[in-house]
Amino acid sequence: MRTTVGVGSVLTVLMAVAVAACDSSTGDTGAGPGPGGVATSTAASSPSATPDLGAAEELARGVDVPWGLAFLPGGDALIAERATGRILRLTPGGQPQEVRQVPGVAAAGEGGLLGLAVSPAFATDNLVYAYLTTADDNRLVRFRLDGGDPEVVFDGIAKASYHNGGRIAFGPDGMLYAGTGDAGDTSLAQDPTSPNGKILRLTPEGDPAPGNPTAGSSVYSLGHRNVQGLAWDPDGRLFATEFGQNDLDEVNLVQAGHNYGWPEVEGEGDTGEGRFTNPVVTWPVRDASPSGIAITGGTVYVAALRGERLWTIPLDGEGLGVPSAQLTELYGRLRTVQVAPDGALWVTTSNTDGRGDVRDGDDRILRFPAR
Repeated sequence: MRTTVGVGSVLTVLMAVAVAACDSSTGDTGAGPGPGGVATSTAASSPSATPDLGAAEELARGVDVPWGLAFLPGGDALIAERATGRILRLTPGGQPQEVRQVPGVAAAGEGGLLGLAVSPAFATDNLVYAYLTTADDNRLVRFRLDGGDPEVVFDGIAKASYHNGGRIAFGPDGMLYAGTGDAGDTSLAQDPTSPNGKILRLTPEGDPAPGNPTAGSSVYSLGHRNVQGLAWDPDGRLFATEFGQNDLDEVNLVQAGHNYGWPEVEGEGDTGEGRFTNPVVTWPVRDASPSGIAITGGTVYVAALRGERLWTIPLDGEGLGVPSAQLTELYGRLRTVQVAPDGALWVTTSNTDGRGDVRDGDDRILRFPAR
């Protein structure tokens, strides 16, 4: 099922998109220079004090631009601070403790220490993976949490002030997936030889994964603008969030070798006689700027930056159902959402990143108990 949504009446949606189309920002607000457009679908929304999530527990506050979030087997969380390059370890009920300082982080614009992933074999190898921006590029490194220098596993991803991507996650197949951005050069998204504007699929050592669409290539899918969310449903289907430019943000059902159209198509459009794959959900950029994504209990959760809300979307047999907005403007910009080993939902705010209205205590880590 393919869904386009907004918030409010049709008139409100039209006004919102018109404003977004005039926004000259090129960053993770979701907007950027170029022609505007109008989505005319009606809304699906719910009160910000939602009974679906229950009451939030504030686990930590005063975190400096939290970005990556990954869980250790025992339930403790690792949190990446984008600007400082620090990795914090947080036990529910405790205080965040610095456990690593990742060297070489160059935190300019949207770059810095971004996604984190814990090795599926952490119990024996103690390895943590990170996506970071350096002085020269974006790259993936891995290191033992108990010490030692990081090892570069994949580098050469072009960097820029905007569109660095940055989300990494291990899939059900044990392979390492990375969402990258076009680094402001839209041509890279359609270039099969470039790692930019792609979802990459790698072995834990950083090599092209066996079974990729093109042998010897790390590219799993192409035609992406800026991917910052990766999650799998119980059937093993991969969904990814993607920032639009002026018109529509996206959730894509990602399939090996498919081309998701950027920059030829933003949102749903002409598939070029089957060359491009349309998204399964879109929003006007004002309502989303989707970063993190998580799936649990038959529901997809999408953290929205500019939209300052958590979108919940039911899974259905074909794709996704109609989204509903939760936590609207309650905590400000939401960057990351993840499911903890105990089933609870963790959410990070992103109000100290230079784009949000900073609230007392920002940025914070929130926990919603399993329902």
